[in-house]
Amino acid sequence: MTQTALTDIGLHTLAGEPATLGGLGAKVLLVVNVASKCGLTPQYEGLERLHRRYVDRGFTVVGFPCNQFAGQEPGSEEEIARFCSTTYGVSFPMFTKIEVNGPNRHPVYAELTRHPDADGEAGDVQWNFEKFLIDDRGRVLARFRPRTEPESAEIIEAVETALARA
Repeated sequence: MTQTALTDIGLHTLAGEPATLGGLGAKVLLVVNVASKCGLTPQYEGLERLHRRYVDRGFTVVGFPCNQFAGQEPGSEEEIARFCSTTYGVSFPMFTKIEVNGPNRHPVYAELTRHPDADGEAGDVQWNFEKFLIDDRGRVLARFRPRTEPESAEIIEAVETALARA
């Protein structure tokens, strides 16, 4: 799979509508595997603030619910959408629940996990809320592990740099 293909991989929104990452029209995306019942779930607040801060400059956060880590995303698409909207006011795009690791890993994550983090480690997603910064051509610009807060200096700097180059 080429990196360009990452933006063309078929997806479905939480509402069941067909979509692609490229179809979002953003210059820079932060792709995150999310969960509603995780100790890191409050990161939704920072993700939403980050999304709102940069959306007018061509940036968007993209959420992929995943139930692979201790069953922390057990809900249906409707329950996930309701939780995200009512609890955290999520306005960024959310897609259907997928697997990010293992033999049934979604093609988007098959590509993303080939790319290393700042320490040079590629491979499986470690936990909920791992983040990948990509451009509109599907190039992975950075990978941030789950405990990296959405509004951390390293993510803000990476987003600013990516937007300046877009």
